[in-house]
Amino acid sequence: MAWATPDYTLADADVLLRISIDLFKAREGLRYGFFDKAKGAFVGNGSFHHIDWSVPKLELGYWLRTSRSGEGLMREGVRAFAEMAERDLGAMRLEIRCDDLNERSARVAEACDFMLEGTLRNECRDPRGRLRDTRLYARVPQ
Repeated sequence: MAWATPDYTLADADVLLRISIDLFKAREGLRYGFFDKAKGAFVGNGSFHHIDWSVPKLELGYWLRTSRSGEGLMREGVRAFAEMAERDLGAMRLEIRCDDLNERSARVAEACDFMLEGTLRNECRDPRGRLRDTRLYARVPQ
């Protein structure tokens, strides 16, 4: 993700927060923070975006601090998000899109009962400007 760099500043966070508030008010995006209960430290985030309330369909995105990977935190978070979206938001379709090279993100999606529907070739550009393939996962409540 282009924003997840050592150059990320407090001003950048302020802009992102303001955009997130506007998206929330418009019912176009829902952003959540992940915090370590014991330490109160921010460890990652998750969000629903590209929302289509007529279905309803939501895309789920997530990011975790590298130092906290391998602890099962993201799997726990994605499972909780998916259950909340289905139960509280009435989601009939949840999607996860990830870079075809991002094996960790793909494993999280698969572990949380998202099915790979396909790989979109040359679907977008990565932060360096190179064409990127994107895996499309979906979860549909039974």
